[in-house]
Amino acid sequence: MDSLQKKYRRNKIMIYGALTLGAVLMIFPFIWMLLTSFKSPAESVQIPPTILPSRWLAENYTKALTSLPFVKLYLNTMLLIVFRVICAVAFSSAAGFAFAKLRFKGKNLLFSIVLVQMMLPSQIFIIPQYQMLAKMGLTNTMFALVFPGLVSAFGTFFLRQSYMGIPDEIGEAACLDGCSQWQTFTKVMMPLTKASMAALTIFTAVFAYGDLMWPLIANTDLGKMTLSAGLSTLRGQFTTNYPVLMAGSMLAMIPMIILYLLFQKQFIEGVAQSGIKG
Repeated sequence: MDSLQKKYRRNKIMIYGALTLGAVLMIFPFIWMLLTSFKSPAESVQIPPTILPSRWLAENYTKALTSLPFVKLYLNTMLLIVFRVICAVAFSSAAGFAFAKLRFKGKNLLFSIVLVQMMLPSQIFIIPQYQMLAKMGLTNTMFALVFPGLVSAFGTFFLRQSYMGIPDEIGEAACLDGCSQWQTFTKVMMPLTKASMAALTIFTAVFAYGDLMWPLIANTDLGKMTLSAGLSTLRGQFTTNYPVLMAGSMLAMIPMIILYLLFQKQFIEGVAQSGIKG
């Protein structure tokens, strides 16, 4: 009995040690970025590197705020996230419900096309999407930022898995009670997938927030860029002021930190639920 308890404790210590090591490795880049934001430019690139700054220079944050129109960048990023989330949740929920619960010709073929789109690199679609916007004269606009996220193949697949986990008897009972197909979808089925929709909301928001290539291509005007694209302009052609760049990155992280703190419960529940039902 004592040997079993010792083995259990040893395994527990090893598990917690591995988790602690993994947490340290994950949080170290964030700590390094925070410390670098208070260093001088020379100190940030010196060899061997120093962990703590010799002088804590808070003016790096002031320089970052004056170098970029952060208010405009924040606004553009928030609008991008809001519009992409609304489009992804609305269209993906309807499409996921159709693929999971409705019967129509070509359903399997259409869903196969959705899966194929998920397998292809997103960079393949950049040129045709840009050409479409250019011909319509919609570059350097908010719509240009939102355009690639109007429909989400990942969201369609994600919510389809959630709808498939709902018994068909629930929809049949709603129809017997006099609900139309639309009422069954909006008033019965959608409320049962709140956790998955919350998870899709956070996934979409994170992807939209971190999108760099498309905002740089679609919008060349600094006032029309997002935070990630705007921060890239702080890099110089020959030299880069890394403390100012890290300070700007710290300021840009604030929205996502707030979003995660507010919705971490729904995020975890949605991922767990979709994993069980998938």
